[in-house]
Formats: sequence, C-alpha cells, structure tokens
Amino acid sequence: MSLKIITYNVNGIRAALTKNLLGFLERENPDIVCLQEIKAQPYQIDNSLFEHLGYHCQWYSAEKKGYSGVGILSKQKPKHVEYGIGHELFDYEGRILRADFDSFSVISAYFPSGTTGPIRQDVKYVFLDTFYNHIETLKAKIPNLIICGDYNICHEAIDIHDPKGNKDSSGFLPEERAWMSAFFKSGFVDTFRFLNPDVPHQYTWWSYRANARNNNKGWRIDYISINKELSTKLKEAKIFPFDLQSDHCASYAVVDL
Repeated sequence: MSLKIITYNVNGIRAALTKNLLGFLERENPDIVCLQEIKAQPYQIDNSLFEHLGYHCQWYSAEKKGYSGVGILSKQKPKHVEYGIGHELFDYEGRILRADFDSFSVISAYFPSGTTGPIRQDVKYVFLDTFYNHIETLKAKIPNLIICGDYNICHEAIDIHDPKGNKDSSGFLPEERAWMSAFFKSGFVDTFRFLNPDVPHQYTWWSYRANARNNNKGWRIDYISINKELSTKLKEAKIFPFDLQSDHCASYAVVDL
C-alpha cells in the first residue's frame, strides 16, 4: 500500500477554506492530512466538506478560541485517536493529536513559537523536552511513527534563507537546532532532506513582511518525520510552495507500506 501524507499549517482552517483548500486536497488526493493552527473549535468546522472527499475528521482544538489547534484527516478510519500528551499547558493549547492505524501511527504536532519573547521561548524549550520524552515512550509500543507538523525550527543552514542574519532568531537558535539533531539521531528521518539532501531554497513558511514569499526569503520549519525503519520505504518527499492558502505551504511524503 502506498501512503501519501500531507502536513499543512493552514493558519486558520476557515480562512484556508475560502482560499480553495478543498480544491488543493481534491487535486492531491492524500491518504492522510495533518493540519496545524486550525484556529477553530470542532463545532465551527463543517466536517461534511471533508467527508465529501472521503475523509474521517479528527480535531483537537485549543481551549482558547481562535488559537492553535491541530487536526488529522484520513481516508481510513483510525482504530484509536489520542488527544494531547498529558501536559496541562500543551493540551490546553491543543498541540498534539495522534491517530493509530493497523501498522503505523500518525501525529499532527504544532510546536510553540518563541518569537514573542523569552517567556514563550522558555515554554518552547519545555515543550521540546516534554515532546522528546513522550516520543521516546511511544517508540516502545508503536514501531512505526510518522510525526508531521510545524516544528517551528529550521534544522540546518540550507533550510533558511539567511542563516547568518537569523543566527540569534527564535526558530534557528543553536539550542533548537541541537534538539532537532538529537531528535533525528534518536531514530527519525527528515523525509524531505532524506530524498533532497542538497537542494537549497526549499521553504515552507514566509513572513508577510517585505514581500518575503515572492522573493522566496523563507524558512523550512514544517516536517514529516518517520522512524528510520520506514526510510527504506520512502518514495517521494516534496513541498507545494505555490499553493497559497496560508503563510505556510504544504509538504508531502509517500511511503510504501
């Protein structure tokens, strides 16, 4: 079975729907879609729009309205859905959703940003430690993990348009990049970089300022990570920079299961 997975920070699912999100999904026809920053409560989302395309819908919203939140759309109904990771703050913010299937599990994750100041940067570091430990525990009982989402971190210099100018910016700090390295060394593969190791100027987020997207001055902060055992079954991994439903763009990977 060939599994096509898309991850997409939509920066508000209701806004993205007005910008042809459904047309994008119909064109690409993925098996699984992981969404981040949906900024909506489940009752504010018309599931029938996605069900019409053959998807089962799972949502995990922040308790604060219009903020954060994640979702998973899947052609196959999950056998189990896990909401949150048992951490009061991060569950309050609706940051982690997991869907379990017969031979694999998919996580939609929205990592905190630290761009608003030191308090939220410290929150981000707590999240990174919490998430790492959570995944270490999961690995013991779930052999095939696919972790999709907005990690809010550029891993290497090739993943950001101006590495020197952003060396002190949240999202490209040495501590954050070291966390990414440790995460991948713990048994995961960055699907895009695994198949495109030396391809530059490939980004998934652009600031709304200074015409950044048109000038492709971006950051690659959205990932589909898979455990190393699945890497031999990875067939494709690309991004969709020209679909404009969000300040992010979607990424996809195809894994032959």
